[in-house]
Amino acid sequence: MVRISGVDLPDNGIIEFALAKLYGIGPSNTLVLLQKASVDRLKRVKQLTEQEVAKIQQIIDKDFIVEGDLRRAVGETIKRLKVINSYRGSRHTHGLPARGQRTKSNARTRRGKRKTVGALKKDDAAKAATAAPAK
Repeated sequence: MVRISGVDLPDNGIIEFALAKLYGIGPSNTLVLLQKASVDRLKRVKQLTEQEVAKIQQIIDKDFIVEGDLRRAVGETIKRLKVINSYRGSRHTHGLPARGQRTKSNARTRRGKRKTVGALKKDDAAKAATAAPAK
């Protein structure tokens, strides 16, 4: 099993897609990375030599911010936005989308499961009306 930047890559995976398992490296970055390392993009992870793995790791260390460092940088940026009381920071604080998406009908990923408010059955409404006489 090949380990790059603290992440185990699947042995049977194609290197182009296996590198995308690293946080901070997506499909376009993998192509750039493999071209710099002069590694065939359709090669399996288990077919990589030690030199190729070392070259990929060296290029990642030099040119990319990945995994823990990137997560820390993103967290610090969000924390800074909250401290300066920016609009985006307040959206992060309240768990709402920060980039202008609508929230009336969507945004379930950020807002969580629906919480129904104010829905009563007819029987409950009748009981509530008789329990509190009108003035």
